[in-house]
Amino acid sequence: MSQLPPLSNTGFLRWTWRQLTSMKTALVLLFLLALASVPGSIYPQRGVDPIKVREYITNNPTWGPTLDRLGFFEVYSSPWFSAIYLLLFISLIGCVLPRVGVHLRAMRSAPPSAPRVLDRLAGTRTFETTAPASQVLQIASQALRKHKWRVVSGPESSPEWVAAEKGYLRETGNLVFHIALLFVLAAIAIGGLFGWKGNVIVREGSSFSDTLTQYDAWGGGRYTNAQDLPPFTFTLDKFTVDFERGVAQRGAPRAFEAEVSYKTDPAATRQHALVEVNEPLVIGGAKVFLVGHGYAPIVKVTDKSGKEIFNDAVPFLPQDGMFTSTGVVKIPDSTPQLGLQALFLPTAALDQIRGPHSTFPGPDDPALFMSAWKGNLGLDAGTPQSVYRLVTDKMSRIGLEQLKVGESWKLPDGSGTVTFVGFKRWASFQIASDPGKEIALLFVAIAILGLSLSLFIRRRRVWVKVITRDGVTVIQIAGIMRTSTFEDEDIGVLAEDLDVVEQALIAADVVRGNPKEER
Repeated sequence: MSQLPPLSNTGFLRWTWRQLTSMKTALVLLFLLALASVPGSIYPQRGVDPIKVREYITNNPTWGPTLDRLGFFEVYSSPWFSAIYLLLFISLIGCVLPRVGVHLRAMRSAPPSAPRVLDRLAGTRTFETTAPASQVLQIASQALRKHKWRVVSGPESSPEWVAAEKGYLRETGNLVFHIALLFVLAAIAIGGLFGWKGNVIVREGSSFSDTLTQYDAWGGGRYTNAQDLPPFTFTLDKFTVDFERGVAQRGAPRAFEAEVSYKTDPAATRQHALVEVNEPLVIGGAKVFLVGHGYAPIVKVTDKSGKEIFNDAVPFLPQDGMFTSTGVVKIPDSTPQLGLQALFLPTAALDQIRGPHSTFPGPDDPALFMSAWKGNLGLDAGTPQSVYRLVTDKMSRIGLEQLKVGESWKLPDGSGTVTFVGFKRWASFQIASDPGKEIALLFVAIAILGLSLSLFIRRRRVWVKVITRDGVTVIQIAGIMRTSTFEDEDIGVLAEDLDVVEQALIAADVVRGNPKEER
């Protein structure tokens, strides 16, 4: 076997481009993009719920940090996902754009002439008549044009024919779908480069200002300037939750809504709005989505002299559907420093198997189970700490206690008193600006239209051929499907197309409607 000559650099680049822009490669990349999206639905995403991300990493000290380094908690902005995305974008451009020119030429071209042996086609109908050939072809042409066919006639010499074609929009729809898909990908890229989103927890009665320092988590595109955030503010006036109390779906959420008051800028008039699930507040070019909620127990701590050293509502994170919630209270101003690991139960229950837990998500019988620690909280070490985790390496436990609303616990070592004052609700909001979403929505609709055209329109051809023999005019009518979908349906559609010509000839009294031969 002779050895092929080596490729030049230019030849290698051309070969690489042909491989990248082949339809096979585009399908493989599309599959890889779908596969790469799977971790985004399995693992919590930092841009959607940073609280769950922190919780997952804390609960999985081995795999959590590794997955974080690999980008599994920020899948859609990870380098490997972006690489697949860009390759798919380039591949689609190389696949689609050349087809546009080919399709435009096909749109301008005339239907092909009738085959030399027409009766070999399935479903060919043959008639005999004494009418002249010119009359037959004129009637056939008019009937086909009336039904929106593109029609051309054959030569004057025998045999004479009429060729018609229909369904050009099938390929047009296919191209429209793929071009629209390119614009959808471009719109997503625009949103990723110029958009931003962040998450924040706001307690009832508290306010939020759209500045970077007030976000619990924030992420922006490469060309997003955090200094240009719209200067709006809003206050969570009231948060209302309703749970199902029936037996069948006890505890299922029925409604939760946030009543907020907001200003589009510091000088604007305060306005009021109701934020619900899938009904965000649109303000300052951004959307404020309600994504979660929970409880914030109000804890008051006094030192041994009775001086108040802490009094605030602390957000706790729900652990199950009954809103059994965990949280941490840190009091660095006490001597020694104090820390509380706590479990908040909206409807408290205690048994030997499950321990303390909540039996209903509503606050029917709230209780706070606390573990008190004293020592060094580690806040001065310079290492960032999660506000939902208490580092007890340099602390010693004082004791355990259960409190109902209004009850107090005098710490066993006499270092102070802890009071469970009550609770507030908190709501988690995602605030996002995506300048590409309207473009994406528009071209998704166009893509659906194009896909519908390519699925429901059939490309087909019909020929009417006339041969004069010994004063008798022989008429042959046949058709063919350019694209096949479902064979039985195609045969039915093709028969209807041939009926158009036959019925026109019958109406003109050229034939009697009994074809001599039908295959």
